Amino acid sequence: MDCTHIRNFSIVAHIDHGKSTLADRLLEATGTVEKRQMKEQMLDDMELERQRGITIKARAVRMECVHKGERYELNLIDTPGHVDFHYEVSRSLACCEGALLLVDAFQGVEAQTVANAYAAINQDLAIVPVINKVDLVHARVDEVLQEMEQSLAIDPTEVIRASAKTGIGIDDLLGAIVERIPPPKGDPGATLRAMIFDSHYDSYRGAITYVRLVDGTVTKGQKIRFLETGATYEVLELGQFVPQRRACDSLSAGQVGYLVCNIKDVKQVHIGDTVTIPGDQAAAPLPGYKPPQRMVYCGLYPSEGENFEELRDALEKLAINDPSFEYAPESSEALGFGFRCGFLGLLHMEIIQQRLEKEHDLDLVQTAPNVTYKVKKTDGETIDITNPQDVPDSGQIDEFLQPIVRTNFLVPVEHIGPVMQLCTDRRGTFLKTEYLSPTRAMLTFDLPLGEVIYDLHDKLKSVTRGYGTMDYELIGYFPADLVRLDILVGGKKVDALSIICDRRDADRRGRAIVKKLRGEIDRHMFEIALQAAIGTKVIARETISAMRKNVTAKCYGGDISRKKKLWAKQKEGKKRMKSIGSVDIPQKAFMAVLDTGAERT
Repeated sequence: MDCTHIRNFSIVAHIDHGKSTLADRLLEATGTVEKRQMKEQMLDDMELERQRGITIKARAVRMECVHKGERYELNLIDTPGHVDFHYEVSRSLACCEGALLLVDAFQGVEAQTVANAYAAINQDLAIVPVINKVDLVHARVDEVLQEMEQSLAIDPTEVIRASAKTGIGIDDLLGAIVERIPPPKGDPGATLRAMIFDSHYDSYRGAITYVRLVDGTVTKGQKIRFLETGATYEVLELGQFVPQRRACDSLSAGQVGYLVCNIKDVKQVHIGDTVTIPGDQAAAPLPGYKPPQRMVYCGLYPSEGENFEELRDALEKLAINDPSFEYAPESSEALGFGFRCGFLGLLHMEIIQQRLEKEHDLDLVQTAPNVTYKVKKTDGETIDITNPQDVPDSGQIDEFLQPIVRTNFLVPVEHIGPVMQLCTDRRGTFLKTEYLSPTRAMLTFDLPLGEVIYDLHDKLKSVTRGYGTMDYELIGYFPADLVRLDILVGGKKVDALSIICDRRDADRRGRAIVKKLRGEIDRHMFEIALQAAIGTKVIARETISAMRKNVTAKCYGGDISRKKKLWAKQKEGKKRMKSIGSVDIPQKAFMAVLDTGAERT
């Protein structure tokens, strides 16, 4: 198809504003999917996406529509809305010329709406603003239009009013996509240049590569080369998503589709790589994507030690589908052999763990997550700390740096006080307050990332009765007074329970952790001491008392010395058992370190 009749666009919005439902209506209106085959969340085909009602993976689909007598090809790349999957959004936007900016007619402009809108504007995309759910009884259309103008400088006359549920305004939206979004710039006659924006592993076909063609044409049977690895393959099948894979003979500049090249080694496919022709005539590589910044790290271990290889294979296959997480082997005295994995956030970590357990049938033990720190050593070397065990001795540390994020909170004005208190308690630095409307304001704070990822979102929802939203971005690493807090169980340090925290919080966190562990670890036949320590200094202790058998039950009256002899014998046996006994620590106990202690006053 001619480039002038192609439109590539994505839908960006805050979570739960109706992206997947709008995609369903567009598929229905263009006749891409027959009505009898339609189901809700058509593009969310992962079981986990349907269960949780959220989009996790970006999905591409080709549609056709007729506008003013001419036929157009529309390529939609559906994107997630949660802050943890912002990397998926950035990859999708790089393949588009325009974006539909979706705003809920009741909830209004939210934190992630602002973040995604600026991401699209920074990539010079044409923005088509849409206000969704206008059919709701309590829709605040005029107020929300005012918020969009105030926070995003959008002209209210350009906003399309629609309802993804009932289909209101869908025809106007299709017309706006054709008229407002520019066609792709590309030359079908030039040397082949295509960008890999996604991929997944099929056990029968190998790696299936999703591409957006920038220049040239690719045909079935043609030889192609992946520039990053230098590997050359033959195209066995190519096609487009409608929304399932449909094979075709060729793809040309501006189109979005997939390539099957019998790639069995998943390491050969890199997201952001350029596909071109082999030989000296190969095109120059495309800019690709900025590598994602992993914010959260945790250890994943197979509960059965012999499943280590199965876990490695599962992580390898998942990494081709989701390049925003990384993994490296590590070992722990308490848990054996496993992997240290890096994620974009806590939800991302939870999703990866659930995908490993459901899709690959693995039983996993997960250690408590922590963020990445930097340490400047006295010898001038700077090291990244992703595991508390890697923190050097205090004598070697010149400066401890923690990641700071700029956090935007969108809250109703009556909740500004509690939100400011919440941030101040977490050592936040107030920057500004901006009023989007008489009833809603945006607060901006600089906060330590370690304070943000654990429970700030849950606490924000509590203090704002569910109406507050937040979005954050990393601004850099800054010095802080941090220490490594070790947990000892029965006198032995359990490496998987160590955490890094602020020195002023260490006492409270240590007490909270050992108290929680006391409730999680079962009683044994011997006494167990639970201790929290900084270096060699113990700052908190709890004791799990031993289970005790009544050894004097058979004694009826008589001399007390006989009972004393039995008790002494039992005590001696307990001492011997304690010296050789080992403590069983359940999975729940490893998450006890997330308990930040009693509510701050």
